[in-house]
This record gives sequence, C-alpha cells and structure tokens, in this order.
Amino acid sequence: MRCQKCGQEVFLPFKCQYCGSYFCSEHRLPENHDCPRIELARAPKEERQPVVLQKQKPYEYTGAYAPLKPQRKMRFSNSEVKHLSIAAILVVLIGLSFTMYFPMEPINLILFTAVLTASFFAHEMAHKIAAQIMGFWAEFRLIFTGAILTLISIISPFFKIISPGAVMVSGFIDMKNMGKISVAGPLTNIILSTIFMIITVPFPTTASKLAAAFNAWIALFNLIPFGMFDGFKVFLWNKSIWALTFAASLILTITCYIYIL
Repeated sequence: MRCQKCGQEVFLPFKCQYCGSYFCSEHRLPENHDCPRIELARAPKEERQPVVLQKQKPYEYTGAYAPLKPQRKMRFSNSEVKHLSIAAILVVLIGLSFTMYFPMEPINLILFTAVLTASFFAHEMAHKIAAQIMGFWAEFRLIFTGAILTLISIISPFFKIISPGAVMVSGFIDMKNMGKISVAGPLTNIILSTIFMIITVPFPTTASKLAAAFNAWIALFNLIPFGMFDGFKVFLWNKSIWALTFAASLILTITCYIYIL
C-alpha cells in the first residue's frame, strides 16, 4: 500500500483514525498529512494530557502532564458495527451456498453456516483483542476487493473466497507486537479445528466435519509467509513459532481431508 501523502510504498501503513486514509510513518500524524479533520485530532490530545498545576512560588507555576493509561477493554465504534454486519451477511450467504457441493439436512446446513460465520469472526476478533490488549487502535473494516470476491463466491460454483474485510491496527507497532497480533487469528482457528475434530468422533455430522476442515484451511492459508498474510508477519517476528503453527495447521488440514471429508 502507498502513503496517500508522499506515495511511498509502505508494508505496514498507519491508518489515520480521523480521516481514514493510510500513510507512512513520517506522515502518520494528522498535522503531517494535512488531515481535513485535524480539529478532531487536537481535542483528544488535550483530554489525554490534562495539566496539573503545582504552585512553586507566588505567581509562578509549572505544568506537569499526567497522560491517562490507554484503555484495554473491548470496544466497537458505530462504523465498525456497520462493517461487521455487512461482512456477517456475506459470510452467512457463503455458508448457505455450500449446500451445492455438500448436500445437508436443513439443521446441519444452519449449524454449519453458524459455525462458519463464527469461525471467521473468531479469527478477526482474535486479532482485535490481541491488539487492544496491547493498547493499540484496532477495528474491523470491509475491504472493497475482498467484499466483491466474497459476493461473487456466493453464486460461483468454481471457487469460494471468504475475505470481506480485516482488522486494521494502528499505532507504534514493533515487529514483536505485530507478530503476536498476527498469530492470534490462525492460532484461534487451529484450536477450533482441533475441537471440531474431537466432536466429529462421537458425532460424525457433515457440519462438524466441514467446520473442522474449514478452520484448519483458514489457519493454513493465513499462515503463508508471503505479502500481507498473517504468516509473513509471524515469520519475521519468530520463525520457530511460525513453523510450529504452520505445521499444526498443515497436519490438521491433511488429516481432515484424508480421514474426515
């Protein structure tokens, strides 16, 4: 992605939470990219840094800044809720379309669709929770190209792509923190795949089998160490953790396709 101020290619761009555009580290601050909503950027700073006056001598005061600690609780903006709602509708329709390939009874189709939707959002929310625990701004946003491909996948008999959006993270993020945030999503799917594989032993339904396979696949796909995939960021941070999670997702995927599907 290119900085919308200077045009520089940026691997991990910073998103301005006021105007919504993406910039390099040099132009990430509102005042450095002539943010059209800079008046909103100034007010919070004053709120985050209240001035405490300490009396030294008559008519002489010094100001001491007392920054508030970043909030680490789960929070959603109105914009994020709208984006999540549209993404949920797209994923639900994708789940229902799988009946063209795997005929299921209505109850199994509903269960699979619910699990598919929950698994997708569990992956994205894992990124969000990890980022917010570290004190970073993180919100889900639709991605135009991904949303269009997901929409086409609903009626396409040839491919299924479930990528309507992703969690955007902003702040001073080093490689270690970015790696931890990135691995949270695939690790969640690895855990879910393992759980559904265990459930499949006593309850070998089509829905549980597909849920196990889907979670294994989404973990494996996202751990590819290339481009903007989670795997590339995890690989740059810690190659051992990347190798362990990639191997786990690969084993789960192969097991699902050999013994379950």
